[in-house]
Amino acid sequence: MTSRPFIQFNNFTFRYDSQTEPTLIDINLTIHEGEKVLILGQSGSGKSTLMHCMNGLIPFSYPGEIKGECLIQNQPSTSLSLFKIGQRCGSILQDSDAQFVSLSVGEDVAFVLENQNIERSIMIEKVKEATSKVHMSDFLTQVPFQLSGGQKQKVALAGVLHDEVEGLLFDEPLASLDPVSAKAAIELIDELHQSGKTMIIIEHRFEDVILKEVDRVIVMHEGRIVYDGDVDQLLKLSLCSKYGLREPLYLQALKTFNVPLDSQQSWAFLSSMIIPAFDLPALRPDVNTQSNECVLSFNHVSFQYDERPLIQDVSFNLYQGERIALIGENGAGKSTLAKLMCGILRPQEGNIMLLNQESSALSIAQIGQKIGLVMQNPNHMIAKQSVEEEILFALRLRHKDEELIQSKLIEVLVMSDLKPMRRWPVKALSYGQKKRLTVAAILALSPDILILDEPTAGQDYAHYTEIMSFLESLHKKTQLTFIFITHDMHLAMEHTDRALVLSQGKLIYDGPTFMALSDESLMSQASLRPTSLLGLAQQTGHDPATLAYHFIKEFHHGQ
Repeated sequence: MTSRPFIQFNNFTFRYDSQTEPTLIDINLTIHEGEKVLILGQSGSGKSTLMHCMNGLIPFSYPGEIKGECLIQNQPSTSLSLFKIGQRCGSILQDSDAQFVSLSVGEDVAFVLENQNIERSIMIEKVKEATSKVHMSDFLTQVPFQLSGGQKQKVALAGVLHDEVEGLLFDEPLASLDPVSAKAAIELIDELHQSGKTMIIIEHRFEDVILKEVDRVIVMHEGRIVYDGDVDQLLKLSLCSKYGLREPLYLQALKTFNVPLDSQQSWAFLSSMIIPAFDLPALRPDVNTQSNECVLSFNHVSFQYDERPLIQDVSFNLYQGERIALIGENGAGKSTLAKLMCGILRPQEGNIMLLNQESSALSIAQIGQKIGLVMQNPNHMIAKQSVEEEILFALRLRHKDEELIQSKLIEVLVMSDLKPMRRWPVKALSYGQKKRLTVAAILALSPDILILDEPTAGQDYAHYTEIMSFLESLHKKTQLTFIFITHDMHLAMEHTDRALVLSQGKLIYDGPTFMALSDESLMSQASLRPTSLLGLAQQTGHDPATLAYHFIKEFHHGQ
């Protein structure tokens, strides 16, 4: 028996008032009650606009021209109020902070109930019930803004569960989460789906979402639906690469090793795949005969705040030209370590040597000329109105000679592939171009070390590839030491040679990245989730490190 339609689009086209061309074109889509649907697509494909139509922000908050119809439980969305739509379909935004209105978890979850003038005793019970469903009952007095990314998301979710909403819309729920928190979020979504709710998930991290089965996948491209079907067929047809989506890592590996797969078998879930035997050469890791200059050294460094240890007795050396992955769960100490590197924080025990100088003897400005930090959001770094002005601003901090400044400007523009845009206004740049600009402004200071904080967070695969290709090219040109602070295990595996793994402020691993991400015990200790290459190795009887080593070797050979 087919369930009733929950959301239905019939020949639906939408154009924002501020645009000349439609963002959604001839959408025909039915999502039935109780389905779990994943919506994929590159940035700009129309995913977010489609979501805004489902949750009522279109037409009530974002005006535009509508052709066709959008029905919510068989009623035109235009005939319902935003409040009525919210009672049927709750939204959990990518930026959880944007949904918080109170200074405690309990008050925030109670906000909608207060607006409905619910009796206090009933309100308290409903808050307890909602927070219990998302496993946040012990956090009622906590400040929402001080919670981890995963905890914030759960609080936002609890706030929309009161009316027993029948559907939930998740906008990039995994964007700011570490791998273990992402796994917990997917399990919670699946748990709520099992209770009978309709689930609609918009997400870039395809492989993470399909840890739990989904009923359908919708792929959007340039405002149109180009695929509507199951996960297995999407992978068999190799549509991911066609539409700029990342295939699961295990599938990339099988294709890299030219392993033939039966078109009749399931490709979607590694556990159900029947994989033909394939051979790999023995693992012969390079002997580390480090001859490059040591650029940064931590010697028994410790730092604590309010008697809470954040970094505990950490020691390591970094060398010129290395590409380092700094990984660990949220709260492991990665950001604190980066602040210690940059001189924003100073060690309370031990010392830091920067290019053979004691870091404590240098000012933050002096350290900043040797270590550049690229923040996650480029909008937090850009201070000027045009590309050229932004780079010149940095150059004039470093140099006095105007002829040298102009020469360096051209050099940096060419190195960053920004010369054709040198006089463009910053507001005309794409997100990826803004990222390049922030890197260019730091390159103007001629640093020896570049720290990149989550350089690809929230980016689709096309933008991920664009940014990482640029950084790979830059590394080859400059031989800077790169430090990637990242939750993206794919980035760590594919683009770094060495990993520093932190757990509760302690350095628990320092060695080749492929070895770290192949060690199930280490990943568990660091509260990280291994990549699916580990599962592939277990499925095929290969040593995980050997499989990972040869996959990365072939990956770079193919670039």
